[in-house]
Formats: sequence, C-alpha cells, structure tokens
Amino acid sequence: MMEDFDEIYEEEEEEEEDEDRAAEEQLLKYAPDPVVVRGSGHVTVFGLSNKFESEFPSALTGKVAPEEFKASINRVNGCLRKALPVNVRWLLCGCLCCCCTLGFSLWPVICLSKRTRRSIEKLLEWENSRLYHKLCLHWRLSKRKCETNNMMEYVILIEFLPKIPIFRPD
Repeated sequence: MMEDFDEIYEEEEEEEEDEDRAAEEQLLKYAPDPVVVRGSGHVTVFGLSNKFESEFPSALTGKVAPEEFKASINRVNGCLRKALPVNVRWLLCGCLCCCCTLGFSLWPVICLSKRTRRSIEKLLEWENSRLYHKLCLHWRLSKRKCETNNMMEYVILIEFLPKIPIFRPD
C-alpha cells in the first residue's frame, strides 16, 4: 500500500517537472536572440582572441548602461592581456619542439589555454551575479563557428533571461 503511494507521488513530481519544462521552453521561445560579442584582436590561440569588441551593441540599449558594458568587456580583455602572451610563447616553443617530443610539448599551451578560458568563465559568472542577473541578462563564453571559414572561435554570448513573476501569497 505504501509502495502505491510512492508511485503516485513520483508521477506527480514528473508531471510538475514536465509542466515547468514546458513553461520554460515557452518563455525562451519568445526571448530575443542573444547578442554576440566577437573577438576583435589580431592574435588567436585555440579559438580565443586576444581582445573582445568593446563597442556597445544597440540591442542592449535600455537594458544595461554603455559604461557598465565597457567596464565588463575591459575586465575580460584585461584577463586576456595577462594570459595570452604567455600562451603564445608556449605555443611557439611547443611547435619548435613538437617533432622531438612527439607532440607532448604542446600540452603546456593546451593547459594554459584551458586555464584562461576558465578564468574568463569565472569572471563572467562574477559579473552575472554582481549585476547582469539583476538586469535579466546572462553573459557566457561560447564556442561558435567563424563566419568567414570553418574554424571555431570563442565569443561572449549575452542572453536575455525571461522575467519570471514572483508569487507572493497574501
């Protein structure tokens, strides 16, 4: 008898999850397309450019102040400015020694590149919690196909979060 009760309870939970998922998909369907901030630097290591475009996108007008946008992009660019020169040096060194080390000399630059991406992702998480989630925006680093060739590049996606009404019982 208790087993039947557990089964009914689980079915109700699954139905509630399905309803929540359907409501979320409905909200996302009407959300505007995300804003894409592409790399604008002249050096790219493993898809990560040495600089992101700091020009204010018109789609964010009325959502965030241009000064806040520029400050956030400048923080990301500062992180890239510190990390990428080291990555480039290790890449050159790794390429020179690649034949002798059977490719193992490229591991340091792969690890450094991954560390740079993680530090940018953490910075964007901090920016989101500090400001952008309050404005119903979400910044994240995303891998996208380049428009000009078949290479992949990292871009900053700024997604519009749905405004979910807060239910307050009286």
